[in-house]
Amino acid sequence: MLDVVAPGFDKADFKLNLDKQVLTISVDKKTEQKEETEKQIRREFSTRSFKRSFTLDENVDAEKINAKYENGVLKVTLPKKEVKQEPAKEIVVA
Repeated sequence: MLDVVAPGFDKADFKLNLDKQVLTISVDKKTEQKEETEKQIRREFSTRSFKRSFTLDENVDAEKINAKYENGVLKVTLPKKEVKQEPAKEIVVA
């Protein structure tokens, strides 16, 4: 499990990308606030963004990774692959 504390965003703001064993989490949020009066127009622009990359272990099952954003925390579940142990094999000497 990987938790990213990121309050003030919407779940649609997040982009998760997995390239080989590197998981990248990024956000790019732009907002504009406009206030008009008879004599002037005031605009405020703000941009909030971040980008973090994590190298995942080989045992992480990339097909089953999922993410959920709730109460300002992005929770990324990184399930492990099922490890199949091969049964012991008897080798006959010829």
